[in-house]
Amino acid sequence: MAKLFKSKSREPMSRREFMMSSFLLSAGVAAPTVLSLLQHRRASAQDMPMRAAMSNAGLAVTWCAQGKDTAEMWGRFLGVEIVWYDGALDNNVQRSAVDTIASQSWDFVAIQPFSIGTLVEPVSAIINAGIPFVDMDTLLAPLDQLDDLGVLSFIAPDNVFMSESVVTELVRQMGGSGKIAHTWGAQGHTGAQGRAQGFYNIISQYPDIEVVDDQPADWDVTRVAAIWESLLNRHPDLKAGFLHNDDMALAARQVVENAGLGDQVKIGGIDAMSPAIDAVTSGRLVATARNSAPRIHGAAVLLGWYAATVGMEEARANVPGFLLADGPAITSAIDSNPDLASEPWKLRGYGRSTAEGLRWLQDQLIF
Repeated sequence: MAKLFKSKSREPMSRREFMMSSFLLSAGVAAPTVLSLLQHRRASAQDMPMRAAMSNAGLAVTWCAQGKDTAEMWGRFLGVEIVWYDGALDNNVQRSAVDTIASQSWDFVAIQPFSIGTLVEPVSAIINAGIPFVDMDTLLAPLDQLDDLGVLSFIAPDNVFMSESVVTELVRQMGGSGKIAHTWGAQGHTGAQGRAQGFYNIISQYPDIEVVDDQPADWDVTRVAAIWESLLNRHPDLKAGFLHNDDMALAARQVVENAGLGDQVKIGGIDAMSPAIDAVTSGRLVATARNSAPRIHGAAVLLGWYAATVGMEEARANVPGFLLADGPAITSAIDSNPDLASEPWKLRGYGRSTAEGLRWLQDQLIF
């Protein structure tokens, strides 16, 4: 086992412990605390296993499935049994699951609500029972209420930034004019609301662009197919479409190709899952932006484990109430300014495609 850290008071750290400490450091937890806790956990994990409940919007969404895989991986690293409750893309199903979670004892709980406001009552019961709670990706309640509720931390991407990045590229390829469609995720999902706002922020700058369809598909690819088949029948001159995640974007792209309009209609999505990165590389999608399921779900497990280990009072003193899980936009464009060819470090992305490297990082569940 490689020795990555030496100290008179501690044994050498393993690679796995080094990686975990780095992840915790990125979450804002102090280095001495991380190192001492990892030493403690290494000695006690088998004798004192933890048990945590987790849920996200629905495992039919590939982003959510990747989040579950990541959470379970970090659970194995840290000696935490992760008990998963599928939200099934249904507020009632997830509420029933969280009611069940609230009736049991856990070392910590981490949830991505399907919609804002739907889980406040059972989560309040969880927190009032002294169980650390981490909010993932979607707001449990308005941001200014999370502290009052006792949420340890909210971990999320900048949805407005991701949306603006993708829509900017769509608009560029549209030439600033023509018809565009906007397909939401779920309207109660705060991430979808942010993505919609990013879309409107960009489109409002282009008076020659007409939004001909603007409706939710609730992350459901079957519903996307029906919406887009009707859309193309009504608007065969459509030039572009922005969809709130990659699964939906690829479903829309398939409808476009089936209609023989693959060269005409430009499509963009969000999440930068591996199939979408490949689709950007091959030209099937114009752009996607990385919403990191590993960073959000992995950090939730780490913070929950940390709070369960040191107690909520110390955790609150050391863990920020909001953690940004940022990620870049991914397009096929490569910065090739010839004036900077001899100094590629001055070019965006070093003058190279970032897709292959970002896909590799994502496949390792670390991006």
